[in-house]
Parts: sequence; C-alpha cells; structure tokens
Amino acid sequence: MNLPEDLSQFQALTAIIARLRGPGGCPWDRQQTHVSLRANLLSECYEALEALDAGDAAKLREELGDLLLQIVLHAQIAADTGEFAIGDVIRGITEKLIRRHPHIFGSARAADADAVMHNWETLKREERGGDASMLASVPRDMPALAYAYEVQRRVARVGFDWADTEGVIDKLVEEVKELRAARDTSERAGEYGDLLFTLANVMRRDGIDPEAALRRANGKFLRRFAGMETLCRQRGQDFHALSFEAQNALWEEVKGEED
Repeated sequence: MNLPEDLSQFQALTAIIARLRGPGGCPWDRQQTHVSLRANLLSECYEALEALDAGDAAKLREELGDLLLQIVLHAQIAADTGEFAIGDVIRGITEKLIRRHPHIFGSARAADADAVMHNWETLKREERGGDASMLASVPRDMPALAYAYEVQRRVARVGFDWADTEGVIDKLVEEVKELRAARDTSERAGEYGDLLFTLANVMRRDGIDPEAALRRANGKFLRRFAGMETLCRQRGQDFHALSFEAQNALWEEVKGEED
C-alpha cells in the first residue's frame, strides 16, 4: 500500500487504519477488539483533558489525534465484523446535530443559550420515548464526582434546582453537621457521600467543574511534594526520617516559593 499523498485528510487516517487491520497488517492492531481497547480509549480521554487543563495547544493537538485514532480504530473493528462503518458514525452524529438544532436548521427559535438547552432536553425526551429517565443516558462508569456534576446539570435544565446558591450553601452546612453527628463508619460513609454530592452542586452553580478543580488541586499537591523531595536531596536529608513538623516546614517553604 502506498501512503496517501495528503496526510491531513481524514481518508488518509482511515486508509492507514484499514491497512494496519488488514491481511498482512500489524499483528498488534489485528488482534485488538472493542473490549481490549477500552482502557486505551479512557486513557486518551484523560490525556486530552490534561492538555486542556494545562492550556497547552500543541499537546492538545497531539492528544486529540490520539483520541481520534481510538475512534477510527473502533470503527474499523466494527467494519471488520460487519457491525457498522465510520461513515455510519459520521452520519449518525451529523443527523443528531441537525435534529437537535432546529433553531439553526429548521423553523424553531432560541433567543439565548438557556433556550437552546431547554429545546435540547425536549428533543432528547422525544427521542428517548416511553418511560425512560432523562438520567438513564448518563454513563455509570464516569468518575463519581463527574457523575454527580452531570446529573445535577441535567436536572437543572428542567428546573429542578435551587433558587439561589445560598440555599445550596445552607444544605452544605447541614451536611457537615450530619457528618459530625454520624455514629459509626457506615453512617459517616453515607454522610461523606452526601457532602461530596452537595459540594459538586455548589461548584456547578458557581460555574466550576469539580473534576477539573480536583485535577488542578492534585497537580498542585504533586508539584509541591516533588519540590519537598528535591529540597531534601539537595540538603542531604532523608524525607522519611523527618518529623511531621519538619516535613510541614518543607511544605510551607515550597509553597512560599510558588507565591
């Protein structure tokens, strides 16, 4: 197979993947299945999110390419087994976009983004039909904090929301009181869950994605802890042998350098 001349074209990518999966192609690619690639797809999504959080356009371009590879590879596996082809994937999403934007491609009207989201939920409800819950399509495999944020975001679209943020803050305070009053581990586990769920709701109302905020906090902690380890090496100290007070002093030193 000769490589396509213009590697920027989508057809070039699909042709290369088809070749890798075809007779005489790459042994690794040929043995992959939807299930075997599941972890890869999830990993590439997280790497794209990391690039977004970092504001690194070059890294985001690379990670979106890796994510696109996973999509095309899954589509090729499906084509090989007669399930569907990449054209079916593209047709499905383009038809959905047209159907869910009647204010652009039809006669409906939407004065602002809130009206668009209201129409979107109405159309989704019509598509679901029957007695299906509007939350049924939220993936259960999402990280729990992201899942809480998403279900709260969806129900808010149909009006199931606090009148103001102060009401949610009061609920958060109430959850803290219930946590303090918990009598055993089982009760505390339940109250911690309620507390996290309510905190995600407060953050949603404040326009903050809890997963993104927690990723940033994780990154900050990792950066500062690595800085503590670096200082110990430079000073010939054994971090494990330091008292908590000495370790905490290192933490404050690294934190001060960042400020």
